[in-house]
Amino acid sequence: MPGTKKLVIVESPAKAKTIGQYLGSGYEVLASVGHIRDLVEPKNLPPELKKGSLGKFSVDVENGFEPYYVVSDAKKKTVADLKRALKNADELYLATDEDREGEAIAWHLLQELKPKVPVKRMVFHEITKDAIQKAQENTRELDTALVDAQETRRILDRLYGYEVSPVLWRKVGPGLSAGRVQSAATRLVVDRERERLAFVSASYWDLSAIFSPTTDRLPFPSRLVRVNGSRIATGRDFDDRGKLKGDAVSLDATNAQALATALYEPSVGVVVQSVESKPYTRRPAAPFTTSTLQQEAARKLRFSARQTMSVAQSLYENGYITYMRTDSPSLSQQAIDAARSQASKLYGAETIPEKARLYSGKSKNAQEAHEAIRPSGDTFKTPSQLEGTLRGNDWKLYDLIWKRTVASQMADAKGSTASVVVAATTAQAVEGIDAGSRGSGQAGTLAEFVATGTVITFRGFLAAYEEGQDEERHADAAPADAKLPPLTEGQTLSIDDVEAKGHDTSAPPRYTEASLVKTLEELGIGRPSTYAAIMSTIVDRGYVTPRGTALVPNWIAFSVVRLLEDYFGDLVEYDFTASMEDDLDLIAGGEADRVDWLNGFYFGNDTHRGLRKVIDNLGEIDARDINSISLGEGLTLRIGRYGPYLEAPGDDPETPRRVNVPEDMAPDELTPQRARELIDAPVIGDRVLGLNPDSGKEVIAKDGRFGPYVTERPVEVVSDIAVDSETGEILEAAPAGAETGTTLTKAPPKKKAPAKKAALPKERTASLFKSMDVDSIDLATALRLLDLPRTVGLDPESGDEIQAQNGRYGPYLKKGADTRSLTSEDQIFDIDLAGALELYAQPKYGARRASSALKDFDAPDPVSGKAIKIKDGRFGAYVTDGETNATIPRGETVEEVDFDRAVQLIADKRAKGPAKKPAAKKAPAKKPAAKKPAAKKPAAAKATTTAKKAVARKAPAKKTGNPSTSAGTTATESE
Repeated sequence: MPGTKKLVIVESPAKAKTIGQYLGSGYEVLASVGHIRDLVEPKNLPPELKKGSLGKFSVDVENGFEPYYVVSDAKKKTVADLKRALKNADELYLATDEDREGEAIAWHLLQELKPKVPVKRMVFHEITKDAIQKAQENTRELDTALVDAQETRRILDRLYGYEVSPVLWRKVGPGLSAGRVQSAATRLVVDRERERLAFVSASYWDLSAIFSPTTDRLPFPSRLVRVNGSRIATGRDFDDRGKLKGDAVSLDATNAQALATALYEPSVGVVVQSVESKPYTRRPAAPFTTSTLQQEAARKLRFSARQTMSVAQSLYENGYITYMRTDSPSLSQQAIDAARSQASKLYGAETIPEKARLYSGKSKNAQEAHEAIRPSGDTFKTPSQLEGTLRGNDWKLYDLIWKRTVASQMADAKGSTASVVVAATTAQAVEGIDAGSRGSGQAGTLAEFVATGTVITFRGFLAAYEEGQDEERHADAAPADAKLPPLTEGQTLSIDDVEAKGHDTSAPPRYTEASLVKTLEELGIGRPSTYAAIMSTIVDRGYVTPRGTALVPNWIAFSVVRLLEDYFGDLVEYDFTASMEDDLDLIAGGEADRVDWLNGFYFGNDTHRGLRKVIDNLGEIDARDINSISLGEGLTLRIGRYGPYLEAPGDDPETPRRVNVPEDMAPDELTPQRARELIDAPVIGDRVLGLNPDSGKEVIAKDGRFGPYVTERPVEVVSDIAVDSETGEILEAAPAGAETGTTLTKAPPKKKAPAKKAALPKERTASLFKSMDVDSIDLATALRLLDLPRTVGLDPESGDEIQAQNGRYGPYLKKGADTRSLTSEDQIFDIDLAGALELYAQPKYGARRASSALKDFDAPDPVSGKAIKIKDGRFGAYVTDGETNATIPRGETVEEVDFDRAVQLIADKRAKGPAKKPAAKKAPAKKPAAKKPAAKKPAAAKATTTAKKAVARKAPAKKTGNPSTSAGTTATESE
């Protein structure tokens, strides 16, 4: 029998805790912790279903694109807990987020829990007491159109990834992936780098001058804009090939310097030619959407998109801001009133316009009906009120959101902009300067300078907030804003200083996360909720490497994009990718059918060729060509399995010369000239150090794929070159009495090994320490490296030998199975027995271990009460309190992680619960006969219309087997 409690299911534990405080004792609030079900990996399907399209995609393409869902192993306990709680409930509230993803989570819960009690869909945009109570009183039915749109996207990504990614594996490299949004984002970054590669810089000169009135001597700066009536070229007047466009005149160093010198002459007349003043008005920026929040947090707080969304999620779930995934910049009337009231109170009634400001979305594909991201409630808490509650990044992001929201309802900033043209005429024409429109009959050279200045008379919204700006390509083209003195037309001025300045045009700036998100949104590609994941994906896949804030494409991204452009052109066309979002919107609105759309995408129709047809008609793909880029005559860049390298003809026509490209070299830095330098440079690192006196083998220093190292090789007599009998060093000249004719200085020629010849013992090798250089290491040091591990001595108690050696995770001591880390590689050679015994006398995980942390924080974790540290682990840096380990997300550095961010990372990981250990393998159980997905019977009569409609929509086949996540397969379907 049902109980008397109402069960409310939300996505996250943090949200559950906050909502539970508002609903009271009659409600039990539990979290699904995101999705409880997903498409099974094809390899984990029951054997009888591993055939046809279902066996390939876990989607039955031939039968209405029916998906095969399973509850993941990690969620089995969650589902069991939810079912147990449902038995004691008389109503079920599905309170997941009101977007496509949240609607889909609610539908999956309904399908898996199979409730026999009334079901209600409860939605809210902020987690406040009033909002939660209002949502509880105004429930609705499940929106199956939103579920269809999300499911279509999920199936689309599976088809796209599983069809296209294997082509990348075969022709470019293993572990790569393609996706409808990530591939478009990667192409944008690669296209920008192609522009930079093709860019040709142009040089131009101009003049800057400082003038002042002859009366009050108030100097102001200006910039030359015209000479003899002809406009002077700036960076904007050159194309990307370095050619001048339009009718502007370019000054070179000679005539610019000549003009500057001429303007210093006492005979030069300088007057104010014109003074123009215009009203200045600036409007505030709209409240934050998801994408504009990511952009501004990147500019002002240096947050990555992922970091921004993580912090925003925390603020939302704890009731500080409204829902953080939205396309809409509009505010509710409640929020407008709160912002206007707060602005009036803090900045004065005059800062509030007579009418409230209303904002509408400019996004090409606005999706959800949420309002903008703003502080929650009908009265906003100011950042100063929350200083004791919010800390670190949480407070910084809240402060940004609060300022933007309040400023959006404030008055325009007003003032005036003055523009002054100053004419300076030389007595004689300057040699090399064209007469221009003045004509040859005019004496002297007329140089016109412009100075502009803006005076803000009413700050308005600027009192609260000013939006950040992205990098501008031609920032030097506009005259600098100056503080101008009162000037009148015809007024005489004096020249205080003139300087000729040279400039070079700049290539288009690389994308940053902020500018890439902005471009994706402008093109209508992807959704705000996916941008953070896309930024992480293109970095994790190795397509892009952050350099500061810039996103630098790796060479492998060029190969991937080229293959997609040549063979899957439609899939990476920006308009085509954006049109998919339009189509998903139609499905979400109930205006299009998911099956019809998927049929058109996969099999083709009048509009689309169809992915299946493209795959079936790829033809032969030349992998070598796809992975090659010509850099000039005889120079080719090739992207190989182990990275990019240059190839050029060698001395032997059949053996080309190959040189690795430095890892830290960006693609646009590999100019033909630089490539030629790399090819022509002598091979470094393959340096003979001498002979090992003990073995008679030659010792060589090399620079290899995994870094510099030393190795040995056998030698043979080739000449009478002398060798020092004690050190093994090769002598350039044989001293008197030296023994000769016993040493080889080069390796024997390679010969084909006879069949069935016994394998030779592998020559010793040793990596150089980080403090060593391949070009300067000597024989003695090399021999010490080759002799590692080094025996330090014997433990007097146990008699065990203590050895010092270098390992995968750094230098350490080993005594039997007991190890201790050393603080530096040099200690391998330096530590003595006493030092080793002292180290072993310390607790293995005591103070010594704490001192090896990358960063220690003074304050303990507020939950566990234990010290928080940042350590370096096998998979990178991570934050730990000794109980919970949280990996620092890619894109964040150890230096950027402060105490508050560390606490947040640990809290997020703690909320997810411990990773489930894989179960011991058992003999496979006998599996029941396969069942195809079939329509589920109507729900019990007690359920509401919502439950009936959703359950009747579809139900998955009975699941058998427990899939495990596979990096190799999930990588193929990322957006």
